[in-house]
Amino acid sequence: MPQKILIAIDDSANALRAVEYVAEVFRNDSEVTLFSVLPDTATMCDMNSPELTPLFRSHQSDFCLLEDKKKSLVLEAGERAKALLLEAGFNPRRVQVVAEIRRQGVSRDIVNAAESRQALIVVGRRGLSGIKEILLGSVSHKVLQLARESSVLIVN
Repeated sequence: MPQKILIAIDDSANALRAVEYVAEVFRNDSEVTLFSVLPDTATMCDMNSPELTPLFRSHQSDFCLLEDKKKSLVLEAGERAKALLLEAGFNPRRVQVVAEIRRQGVSRDIVNAAESRQALIVVGRRGLSGIKEILLGSVSHKVLQLARESSVLIVN
């Protein structure tokens, strides 16, 4: 039976290392979901309330353009990650790129997506020093803490 794997990806080098690890270590008949959580900027970009400060209103379109660019980068990263897996011999019908709008928080959304698929969660470790990671936390650490139904693999 093929392994089900959910790889949490964004446009970072850490996420790419996680994809490379899966490509090298796991069987290429595995079912892989390349999963991204996108910010919910539509609400903020569509805000038109008179209570908004003039400063926010003057920079609102700039913010929305930046967020759209970030979404584009994440989706492009998903396609690059898929290409890497296909080059490693993974079946194109068993590799999917999924991007969902943030609902409960990045870490919780990753865990919920993996647990609904009954999948192993693979995340890249954030590149922080030990003390900064303890103080600031990271998505990988939060995923590890939240996962109850899925195993978690953190790639260094």
